[in-house]
Amino acid sequence: MTDTNFERIFEKQPESSGLPKAMIAAVDTGEYDVERSLAELRELIRTAGGETAVEVVQKRQSPDGATCVGSGRLSEMKQLCSDLEIDIVVFDLELTPSQLRNIEDTLDVEVIDRTMLILSIFAQRATTREGKLQVEIARHKYMLPRLLGMGKQLSRTGGAVGMRGGPGEMKLELDRRYIRSRIDSLSAELKDIEARRELTRKRRKKDGVLTAAIVGYTNVGKSTLMNALTEAGVLVENKLFATLETTSRAILLPDGRSVLLTDTVGLISRLPHHLVEAFKSTLEEASNADVILHVCDCSSEDIEQQTKVTRELLSELGCDGIPIVTVLNKCDIAEWDGSPLPEGTVMISAKEGTGLDRLLEELTNALPETAKRMKLLLPFSEAGLLAKIRAEGNVFVEEYTADGISVDALVDVKLIHSAEKFAV
Repeated sequence: MTDTNFERIFEKQPESSGLPKAMIAAVDTGEYDVERSLAELRELIRTAGGETAVEVVQKRQSPDGATCVGSGRLSEMKQLCSDLEIDIVVFDLELTPSQLRNIEDTLDVEVIDRTMLILSIFAQRATTREGKLQVEIARHKYMLPRLLGMGKQLSRTGGAVGMRGGPGEMKLELDRRYIRSRIDSLSAELKDIEARRELTRKRRKKDGVLTAAIVGYTNVGKSTLMNALTEAGVLVENKLFATLETTSRAILLPDGRSVLLTDTVGLISRLPHHLVEAFKSTLEEASNADVILHVCDCSSEDIEQQTKVTRELLSELGCDGIPIVTVLNKCDIAEWDGSPLPEGTVMISAKEGTGLDRLLEELTNALPETAKRMKLLLPFSEAGLLAKIRAEGNVFVEEYTADGISVDALVDVKLIHSAEKFAV
């Protein structure tokens, strides 16, 4: 049930056979920038392992209820599929079950929509048990109302001859029952994993662990930044959705504190809601963070739209009120007039390693004050205070002098007031 034909089309092909050839189809209603969306869809197809051979755009006030693009344009697409030997047609919107069935029956090739393509990529790239569960739940929820229209993707055999409704109807009901049961089973397993994750989060909060989540549009360099700061070894690839699971690593800040950095799944415009729902447990790392590092590709022409998508999703996840450091990445290939950056914004190149010191300073400033690095000269009579500083914070240098105990330490916020009178 999960290994559909469109995924097999996008499997790695031998060098001699070339990549699967895709036709892109879109309906331009003026609702969004079609050219920008098509460029993103081309990149999605490349990420899935295919190549775009031709694009068809139909201007309409709204998609045709039966064929999406209209019967005339669909006939032209059928001829193009034959002439260009197209393997798969990808629609840049979400098709209804009847549209999917009608289009496939006319074109006689595999037909998928934008959501199916993203699900295919997710399925290819999920590696942890949690990631695989999230993907499979999303796929089943997407397939359930579309079983009737997924003739090419699902086997139509099954059922016994003579049974009421015929074998096709019997098979359809069995498929529906199986998918509902599978969703329930997978969701229960995912809840167990999420419960363990929540316990880990609570333990971190109780232990005073500071956290920062790296969020942003897909392919803006989040994983490259994670590797540059932590040497985490996260997969870095110039493809969309290279990272689907979270990776967490601790780094040391300039003031001596440590913070747990977490990389999250990349975002994309017009990401279907049930896909957001499927990965909410991963994205919720952001809503539980002390600081959010919002990474942007400052070399991209679409930076404003990408930033808007990210900000809207962060708000949906309940991240309002969490400090955000805006990280303008890829400054090594971007044009910049040298004008001052807004407060809380830094320009870096994660690939070249430039601007990272400034980023760590901004991250330090944005975090809540849980401790403060201080240089103290403690009288010998304050050995008790020194013991508390050791227990609650971190002592970097401790030297006994004729005048007292010279200390360079990270002092817990509860002890700052007591220590300030001895600051030097």
